[in-house]
Amino acid sequence: MTALFAPNETVLQWDEMIVQNPDGGNVFASREVAETKRRNGWLPRYATFDEMPVTILEKHVPLLGKYWYLPKGPGETSISALKVLLPEIQRFATENGVFAVKIEPEIPESEETHPELAALGLVKTSPVQPNVSTVIIDLSSSLEEVMKNFNQKGRHAVRRAERDGVVARAVELTDENMKTMYDLLVDTAAGRFESSVRDLEYYKTFWKAFAESGHGQLFFAYFEDKVVAGAYAMYLGQKGLYKDGASIRERTAYGASHLLQWEIMTWMSERGVTSYDLCGAPHSSRINDESHPFYGVGRFKTSFNKHVTDYVGCYDLPVKPLQYKLWSKIGQRLVISLTWRLTHAQWF
Repeated sequence: MTALFAPNETVLQWDEMIVQNPDGGNVFASREVAETKRRNGWLPRYATFDEMPVTILEKHVPLLGKYWYLPKGPGETSISALKVLLPEIQRFATENGVFAVKIEPEIPESEETHPELAALGLVKTSPVQPNVSTVIIDLSSSLEEVMKNFNQKGRHAVRRAERDGVVARAVELTDENMKTMYDLLVDTAAGRFESSVRDLEYYKTFWKAFAESGHGQLFFAYFEDKVVAGAYAMYLGQKGLYKDGASIRERTAYGASHLLQWEIMTWMSERGVTSYDLCGAPHSSRINDESHPFYGVGRFKTSFNKHVTDYVGCYDLPVKPLQYKLWSKIGQRLVISLTWRLTHAQWF
């Protein structure tokens, strides 16, 4: 197996390449997302392992060396395939002065997966992306069938919102609309999840990148001519993702967020998307646990599909054992804490 950094002409076709991976590609591994991460101090690197494209985000950690994060990668879906690839990732990382590699493949979780991954020398770590457990909507059939497959509560909420005069639609990505969406995000996160919200310019850069490629869209739900909910969704290949969403705290229109999601699903279906990821839910073992901080989120998303998909999540591949030991014991906590305190930004 040969690992190489991709030449510029290959990088230009990156998104078309990653959708050919076994996982069907992922928006978090797209070139648009990788380039947006430059604002957060990451250096995008694009590598191929034989013919398999792998998106790499690189940061330098003082005294330790380079750190690699493979967002939703590598794009394998089985541990057997990952086992073949890992030695080459480790060799390539060593050649490039990397002390650790964080991987995040969409391999379904089972009782056997975590012991098998540990046997490969991988170390379980906290997730980076929010959809390590998630709810996925199958859009491969007609929209009529998709609606029939919703839980009764989901169908009722969509129809009720329509009857009550809620209107959901795709909107232009103007500065005004982006500011409206951002204000909704900030208001929704207030008091609980402020640290999860980045600055406005980050979102504008992110949203614009996908809109310009034709793979991203902003949506609003209106009630009595007022925006009551907003969402930004994007897709790559046949896989869609609900990236950002928020609504006003005062519940003035029942089902507005449900109708908004239905509009997104319709938009996705029209573009050939067959799988729509609602991007995050409590683990299936805790989906009914009312003490979970995201219980309400899970309840909303499972009103469309009661099944929660769990992936194995994030693992570190230690490349330089001593440096990785320092990183895992104190380094990671220190840089994440300092980054937040000094810049009010997330390290990842």
